[in-house]
Amino acid sequence: MPKKNTSTDTSQLQIPIDQQEQTQLDISQLEQWLLHAANTIRGASDAPKFKDFILPLIFYKRLSDVFDDEFSKQIDEYGDEETARGIIEADHEDALKKERQPIVRFYIPEIYSWDKLRNHAADGHLGEFVTEAMREVAKLNPLLLGVLDVQDFNVTQSGQRTLDDDRLEALIEVLSEHRLGLQDTEPDILGRAYEYLLRKFAEGQGQSAGEFYTPKEVGELMARLIDPKPKTNIYDPTCGSGGLLIKGMLQYLKTHPDDKSQAPHIFGQELTPTTFAMAKMNAFLHDFIDSKIEIGDTFRNPRFVSKNAKLKQFDYIVANPMWNQKEYDEKFYSEDHWRRFTYGTPPTSSADWGWVQHMYASLKTDGQAAIVLDTGAVSRGSGSKHSDKERDIRKKFVENDLIEAVILLPENLFYNTTAPGIILLLNCKKPEDRKGEMLLINLSLHFEKQKPKNVLTDEGIGLCKEVYDAWESREKLSSVIRLEDAQKTDYNLSPSQFVDVGETIEHRPMNEILADLSEARIAREKADTALEDVLRELGL
Repeated sequence: MPKKNTSTDTSQLQIPIDQQEQTQLDISQLEQWLLHAANTIRGASDAPKFKDFILPLIFYKRLSDVFDDEFSKQIDEYGDEETARGIIEADHEDALKKERQPIVRFYIPEIYSWDKLRNHAADGHLGEFVTEAMREVAKLNPLLLGVLDVQDFNVTQSGQRTLDDDRLEALIEVLSEHRLGLQDTEPDILGRAYEYLLRKFAEGQGQSAGEFYTPKEVGELMARLIDPKPKTNIYDPTCGSGGLLIKGMLQYLKTHPDDKSQAPHIFGQELTPTTFAMAKMNAFLHDFIDSKIEIGDTFRNPRFVSKNAKLKQFDYIVANPMWNQKEYDEKFYSEDHWRRFTYGTPPTSSADWGWVQHMYASLKTDGQAAIVLDTGAVSRGSGSKHSDKERDIRKKFVENDLIEAVILLPENLFYNTTAPGIILLLNCKKPEDRKGEMLLINLSLHFEKQKPKNVLTDEGIGLCKEVYDAWESREKLSSVIRLEDAQKTDYNLSPSQFVDVGETIEHRPMNEILADLSEARIAREKADTALEDVLRELGL
């Protein structure tokens, strides 16, 4: 096949003339371009089915373009391409042995450059070559293991390629329209475009989207509420594609733009290999290279453990665990090696308060957590005459003054359910003026109807943060309650119990109502008399 006009000609390492004057891609351009690339496979409706092919290719394009930029700098320094490549290769090997940072972020051999992918011979083996390239590059860059090497671009179903070479070539060609190098787009902009694409894929995947994506605006609200401080760490034990961790980091960078060197470190664990890969890509595209994201079942095998074989503890936790998991029996909780469930054994019907206890056990003594849960997590069991496991655990959290706030979200925000959720805020060391109190916030009316899901409004996010900072009761929005208030509702902490957002009903005095009825009766009688007179004159 004829050689195509490349975005980076690796033989000369120069950007083509038609792209040399390209200004940095803004967020709108990136979003539309990446969405167009996704839709080239089979159109907008089918694109989400191919996200596990599309996302690694976007990531690989960024890696390759950044490497070419860094390679060009080495050529400028050492005078020729051969010398520069030799120095990069030697430095890369030495850096791996000594576990230090190499002079380039990620090493891409010339044989596996983006240019080679784009111009691979049309011999029916493009999928094999792309798979080989990603796996070999992952081996050379251990940070990319489990990230680039998880997808087989030559995979078949019922004897047919899932993504044939023609569509794969078309996708690569669209992605070649723009560079994604160091001077072409900021990491934050590229990361935001990546998350935009994740949202688009979530919109097309229905309920399964809840496994990897929490709505962006929910993550932004959680980040603003915890508001990370310098030199801290943020943990998500069910991190999905990493959105909640990323939002926490971006909140810090927004409030501390001149103190990036003291930025928090992020830690996450994810069960599903392809979703784990998305989380790593998400972090790297945002330039959070030192993020620690592990793969595995957090509940059964937490990966972040301290030297004394205890759970590592964090300053902040943000999480949206799967709601009402049923695969954990009483034996699992009672024999827990990590001694996480000291406040009680959750019912087999829902692991919600098991997750809350895992997160509490993973917090430092002054740590804070923001956890998305089903609304039932803060109300189930209350009012029952019999003992209830969830109510009893909730009671202990309240009595130990660990629950700082509960925020009721609007319905139909999440991709795996139309039900509203809540954000449960834990605070292991409340400020003095908040001790013994909880803030309940009702955001159920603060949404915009969109397709396929509603969206929490910016106004709602702002109001929530405002009353949280002010720690105040506000009509139709929030209520500060104390232990005795929670006891009256048998530890039902649903904000709708304490914050009425309906129209106010005015109850009038009975004598006024009777007087109005009397006037109406008299008026009706006069009208009847007048009508009879008219009918009589007409002879009817």
